[in-house]
Amino acid sequence: MSIEVAELELRPVTEFRATAAAAAPLERDGDERTAMRARLIRADAALREGRTAEGGTLAQQVNAWALEHGDTYVLACSHRTLTHFHYYIGDRAGALAHAGQAVAHLGPDDPAAVRVRHLMTLAVVLGESGSPGAAARRYREALDLATAMGDHQQTLMILGNLANLATQEGDPRAAERAIARMTEVRAAAGLTLDGPQLITVARARLAAGDHRAVEEILRPLTQDARHLDSTGAALPEAMLTLGEAHRLAGRYAAAQADLDAARRLARERGLRATEAAMLEQQAALYAAMDQHRAAYDAHIAYHRFFAELQSAQRDAQARTLQAVYEATEARRIGEHYRELAHRDALTGLHNRRYADERLPALLAEAVAARSPLAAAIVDLDHFKRINDTLSHDAGDLVLRQVGRLLTEAVSEPAFAARLGGEEFLLALPGTAVAAAVRTCEALAARLRGHDWAPITGRLPVTASIGVTATADPGVTPAVLLARADRQLYAAKHAGRDRVAADAG
Repeated sequence: MSIEVAELELRPVTEFRATAAAAAPLERDGDERTAMRARLIRADAALREGRTAEGGTLAQQVNAWALEHGDTYVLACSHRTLTHFHYYIGDRAGALAHAGQAVAHLGPDDPAAVRVRHLMTLAVVLGESGSPGAAARRYREALDLATAMGDHQQTLMILGNLANLATQEGDPRAAERAIARMTEVRAAAGLTLDGPQLITVARARLAAGDHRAVEEILRPLTQDARHLDSTGAALPEAMLTLGEAHRLAGRYAAAQADLDAARRLARERGLRATEAAMLEQQAALYAAMDQHRAAYDAHIAYHRFFAELQSAQRDAQARTLQAVYEATEARRIGEHYRELAHRDALTGLHNRRYADERLPALLAEAVAARSPLAAAIVDLDHFKRINDTLSHDAGDLVLRQVGRLLTEAVSEPAFAARLGGEEFLLALPGTAVAAAVRTCEALAARLRGHDWAPITGRLPVTASIGVTATADPGVTPAVLLARADRQLYAAKHAGRDRVAADAG
């Protein structure tokens, strides 16, 4: 079943209804992890069908499960779906936060096709959040992966997004380069451009001043009867683009007909943002025809409509968020957000804040139970050499994999945390020094024996570990960590790649 759900996760987004239908029996009959992945597919479908609160609630459920079980792949995918949720309700800040988490939690062994989609999602949100340079870098990273995979559909989509970004940023040369490559890929693969891609090409030509080319580019979308009743925003967006081209070319009657068609379609389909854009275009058309009073009235109407639209969007966002948080999973959702504050974004481990909050309680429990709490500080040897010799990206990959190995090394109620940089903590309740040393020596052996070559080449990855344990009521968290740190120093002084411990 895991193979089946993996195949569904990579289906084209245009097939979301059929994909959700195929995922339903996997959610009902699969193991827990498969069921969660299938539920996420259902969440995506709900969001695309406009059932925003339902999709957000389902995505939150999966996200909470992934956090609880330390499943970084499902966590990454749920963050991507939550990106879509926040994007659809107009919460760009929330979308950007989840998009970053979606990429950060993917591992080097996760499918490249999944990474492409996550990078694209992050790039879109970055572009709309005022970071075009960062967006372009993410698009290019996704493009390299898609090209290497031979995925022509994804390659076209990424190139279209790059062209659109370049047009918006006033870089016609970059837009033309992306469009030229789109033409090459389309011809080589025997593909046709979809509606949004046609609009992207048309707007790039429009920005370059080639008004006449716009009509020809958009003809398949605006003149083909198959598109006249098409769903979504593509056709009205095409009519707006065509109207702008006709206006700039001085063909005012044609431009007015285009705007009338765009307005009718926008109202029929409830596309209020498109209707607002039409009013803005209408004011520009009146001004071009020297009908200044009409242009002024249209301009006022646009700003009034836009203000009402923003107010309605804020109200809808608040209602949707309320619906999500009042759902049956509200308690788990709250736990999820508290958990986010206690997680390190890069490794998925607990962070220093969590350790500082948890250690006092664990020490109190150790005293009450007269059972020792062991603490081990793990520090990677010569980590700076990896960053300096290879790159910080390689260093990040090492840290993520170390996080996975640390997670595997402990189980509840023990925990692993990243204290900062390349330094980590293991907290082991009910564990004496000798047992903690055995755990840490096994961890050191796993780090030493892991196949790091794909990331670091010939550079080894090892760790020095300092161990201590106590059930003494006078020991504070700071004292406990200081003792472990002293043993860490002893391990490094003795030659590194070893465990040093208090006498137990």
